[in-house]
Amino acid sequence: MKYAIVIPARYKSSRFEGKPLAKIKGKPMIAYVYDVCIKVLAKENVYVATDDDRIKEFCESYGMRVVMTSRECLTGTDRVYEASKQIDADVIINVQGDEPLILENDIKKIIEASKTSPKKIINGMCDIDDENDFRSLTVPKVVCNLDNELLYMSRASIPTNKKGEFVSAKKQVCIYAFPKNNLKDFYEYGKKTDLEKIEDIEILRFLELGYKIQMVSVSQSSIAVDTPEDLEKVEQILLKTEEKFI
Repeated sequence: MKYAIVIPARYKSSRFEGKPLAKIKGKPMIAYVYDVCIKVLAKENVYVATDDDRIKEFCESYGMRVVMTSRECLTGTDRVYEASKQIDADVIINVQGDEPLILENDIKKIIEASKTSPKKIINGMCDIDDENDFRSLTVPKVVCNLDNELLYMSRASIPTNKKGEFVSAKKQVCIYAFPKNNLKDFYEYGKKTDLEKIEDIEILRFLELGYKIQMVSVSQSSIAVDTPEDLEKVEQILLKTEEKFI
């Protein structure tokens, strides 16, 4: 089986325009993600998928391989499919360009799970230890069966007890393994499914189409950057990490 990493990146975002090029300590966010990805797979197997010339120009100047996609992609996963048509790989590892604290070992864990089950969709998750994350509408919460297959994913605070209290929960970590044929089915459906549209969580399209999704536990290190405030949080974490080694 051949594996490739695709990092989807778009410039226009309703919550944070230009997010992939937003700088953290002077370095664009997407470069942090790319630098981790090339520790996992060789450079020739790591791609950025974008529809924006500004992102393309920076990525190529940094030495990244770039695949241009259409501007009509409904989601990042649709963009990953368009890119996959130009890539010689059986399984596409989708690593989000807005998670600059992502760890090499977490990506490797998703790839290892995919090697064990190459026909399955794989997605990362981790425990929630902060009730603010549990209540946040920007954090997708994960509910699984006893085999860690996805039952549902929601921006709502789930699961709760009868009093609506936070007991224990898991959240999504946006590293995926997609068999190419599954990506094709996702894309060719041609529109967002009902729950996907309501929740604005694209993996729900696979669930609604009848696919089983294997959730894999990874570390809690990653922070999805959805707003400028998230970016500041990441920068503070990096500064604190550096201080430990001074």
